[in-house]
Amino acid sequence: MPVTVDAQLQELPYDIASRVAYDVMHDVFAVHNEFGRFMDENIYRDEIAQRVSGVRTEVLIEVTFRDFRKPYFMDMLAQGSFVFELKTVEKLVHRHRSQLLNYLMLADLRRGKLVNLRSELLEHEFVNTRLTHHDRTVFSVRDVDWREPETDLANVKELMVEILRDWGAGLDLHLYEDALTHFLGGKERVMTEIDIVLGDRTVGRQKIRLSGPRTAFKITALGDGGMTRFEDHARRFLQHTRLESIHWINVTRTYVTFRTLNKERTGR
Repeated sequence: MPVTVDAQLQELPYDIASRVAYDVMHDVFAVHNEFGRFMDENIYRDEIAQRVSGVRTEVLIEVTFRDFRKPYFMDMLAQGSFVFELKTVEKLVHRHRSQLLNYLMLADLRRGKLVNLRSELLEHEFVNTRLTHHDRTVFSVRDVDWREPETDLANVKELMVEILRDWGAGLDLHLYEDALTHFLGGKERVMTEIDIVLGDRTVGRQKIRLSGPRTAFKITALGDGGMTRFEDHARRFLQHTRLESIHWINVTRTYVTFRTLNKERTGR
């Protein structure tokens, strides 16, 4: 199994799931009112779990592919169906929603709730998905501008497509990057500091991931407009390094695009 969850999962009808969410949130509000907003996240989580039946905390999700493994932990799982992700932050932002959505898709569940207990008035919102694991494994590949990196360890395009057919698209991009890093030789080989240069002057050093000699790799999840802007900035980045190219993989729900961006020659 590519993804295993250390819990008995079930898909509840909408009305029952809504009732589960309502019951848990009743106790979330009660705990927040009693403790205030300055406790650590684990204090809130453990106290809520004490008050609500059918709730498990720190539920392990393990993602595997061949000999690669990565663990995730869901804060709270209610009735094996509804995921609660608790935060103690100034404000909920997009990455928090993406984190919960990642858990839902990995566990192949539909409904979750994001809760921020640091705010003076409890901040909470639903995060739901209708996409199934099967939905996320159906995509087309675009690779006209791709040149396979020079490595004796893995065919990057073939490997990435195989991973996506196994796990599905739409997941945490760091998960895909960590998997490719593993199969390209691990962090010690792939994670490298390079010089950032301006003319003959070294401005500083920056850590990147290499897919081959003098070639970086990057995975994104951008729409067409975002891809255009990314390419513009990636080409500027290349011009201020001693890299030759960037292997760029853009993952969306319907297309996976493989492109090799080569450094433009200035003639100097």
